[in-house]
Amino acid sequence: MRDEYLKEAQKVITDPNVLINVVSRRVKQLKHGSRPLIESLEKLSPEDLALREIIEGKISYETAKTI
Repeated sequence: MRDEYLKEAQKVITDPNVLINVVSRRVKQLKHGSRPLIESLEKLSPEDLALREIIEGKISYETAKTI
């Protein structure tokens, strides 16, 4: 996992627990055959792809609201 991608993704999703969950869920999807939402000229690991997708605004999330 590239450190610069992680730092940029932390600017988008500031809660580290949420960031970990979003990345891990997306990595599972990529490993099971989902297509990347971005194009890259270099070969990226699934973790780096997920971080780049977050950085580029291709992945969003919402938290559950408690009553």
